[in-house]
Amino acid sequence: MLEPPEPDDDAVSLPRAPVAASPRVLVLTCADLLHRGDLQGARRIAGAVLSSTDPRGDAADRLAHHFARALALRADEGHGGGAPAVVGVGGGPASSTAYLAYNKIAPFLRFAHLTANQAILEAAAGARRVHIVDLDAAHGVQWPPLLQVICDRADANLGPPEVRITGAGPDRDVLLRTGNRLRAFASSLNLPFRFHPLLLPCTGQLAADPATGLELHPDETLAVNCVSFLHRLSRDGELAAFLRWVRSTNPAVVTVAEREGSAGGGDDDDDLPRRVAAAIDFYSAVFDALEATVPPGSAERLSVEQEILGTEIDAVVAGPGRGGGRPRGFEEWAAAAHAAGLSQQPASTFAAAQARLLLRLHYPSEGYAAEEARGACFLGWQTRTLMSVSSWH
Repeated sequence: MLEPPEPDDDAVSLPRAPVAASPRVLVLTCADLLHRGDLQGARRIAGAVLSSTDPRGDAADRLAHHFARALALRADEGHGGGAPAVVGVGGGPASSTAYLAYNKIAPFLRFAHLTANQAILEAAAGARRVHIVDLDAAHGVQWPPLLQVICDRADANLGPPEVRITGAGPDRDVLLRTGNRLRAFASSLNLPFRFHPLLLPCTGQLAADPATGLELHPDETLAVNCVSFLHRLSRDGELAAFLRWVRSTNPAVVTVAEREGSAGGGDDDDDLPRRVAAAIDFYSAVFDALEATVPPGSAERLSVEQEILGTEIDAVVAGPGRGGGRPRGFEEWAAAAHAAGLSQQPASTFAAAQARLLLRLHYPSEGYAAEEARGACFLGWQTRTLMSVSSWH
């Protein structure tokens, strides 16, 4: 049975690193020193971890290296002035190469997309006009399978319905390329299709004025797709305001896919040691999964760890008030959705069966597990739950 994450409270309280401490203990000690304002001590320990770990080594080395680098960056920012001693992996969107590699070597994106698409198909059954608002369109890899199924299931007399996707994101060029690819694919299916890019430089803009640039029509069946999006709404009231707006649009379905984590620090966003401890627990499982299923010398694995996982770790260390997201567990997402007036649409048994088939066909390992519980679908590695997908209306 997959278990929810639990932060390591004992490890967080370590004020000093013991002699010959493990990289994990050193990272947690660095976070504690940084939290206490000892920037010099934090930079010293982060440097020790960086010099003793290999970003191309085993899973433990790679993980500690990324956390030490992120903590060193934050220490440099706190010190102020001068060039940083450590170079970050970059805060922009991941390259298409890294994104597609992640989709290939790990099941998280495919699991989220497959399960969310099934909920959208069920909610839009029989509709003649479908509008999908995708809050993180990225490279659009979620949508070709859905468009294909819509065409395959179309009434022979009526033909396929019209599909419109509003794809949101911070990079205009990425959105335009995504729209061009999806239009070409839909054209090959003879599917009536439109794509509208919605440029969102920051998630705060959407939370403040969700309807900005968004065109809604009452004769369309609306689906709001929130795959790896809601955790970015980290400031006070942002998540609640956004979900209330979503509810006001009267969607047929709202799909939510998020990493299954906990900030570990309760309501205190500034509790860096607890946040780092909880994140290490989560990413230990992710890096262990890659270690067990992908060769250590894989260039794809390295690009995924640097451009995607490394950037996520940077955001965790940065914290909600500094551009990072706020991780939550499924129960917290569910509570927020209920508070906004949304009702859960239980996951179908077919969705869970599809997820298990996905793992067997494309990620053959005894470590990954998919299960249906509490009306949602969960994906985990060994006993650790890593992702949840749920649908609401």
